[in-house]
Amino acid sequence: MIEFRNVGKRYPSGHAALNEVSFILARGEMAFLTGHSGAGKSTLLKLIALIERPSSGELIVNERNLNRLERGHIPYHRRGLGMIFQDYRLLQDRTVFDNVALPLVIGGEYDQRETGRRVRAALDKVGLLGKEKYYPLELSGGEQQRVGIARAVVHKPVLLLADEPTGNLDPDLSREIMALFEAFQRVGVTVLIASHDHDLIARMNHRVLTLQHGSLINTVAEAPAS
Repeated sequence: MIEFRNVGKRYPSGHAALNEVSFILARGEMAFLTGHSGAGKSTLLKLIALIERPSSGELIVNERNLNRLERGHIPYHRRGLGMIFQDYRLLQDRTVFDNVALPLVIGGEYDQRETGRRVRAALDKVGLLGKEKYYPLELSGGEQQRVGIARAVVHKPVLLLADEPTGNLDPDLSREIMALFEAFQRVGVTVLIASHDHDLIARMNHRVLTLQHGSLINTVAEAPAS
């Protein structure tokens, strides 16, 4: 599903955000990406979503070589992705329904009945069915993050990318969010989560990719804590 082959990312200032990173994430696998602040976690996710392009090496996602992908094909690539952020990035002047429906609208889904069906199905998966008419500020932080997850999966992506999705949540809510990610993985979705929460990662039985100063220093299966 994801293959990094000696991928590097260097900015015009000369700063190297990633150095010769190589790993493979199999289809249907769930893994954590960890490391100190500034280690390159967010940069790596941005490369996968083609928000930025690599400076060197090869990056293959869902059988597409992103180095060679033409600009006009980037929207098609992104339709196979779902992105989840720590700060939720919800539109505060739009209802929960409208926030979740946004990827369908952008993707050209004009059938309102189909849009309604898919939005309600996504909200049901995250336990928020019935809150379609609420606004984000009327929801708790955990509920807002669930809206963000529903928005990320409403168009049935094959790959979920999450950037510090539990950073603003307490431990109990963090575990609930992780359970949602595992539920998506069980139905075949590939999941990559950037997180610095080592206690949370230690409780999960998934591979851990560790970045340090832009270099991948470890990729191991993390045993669950006893």
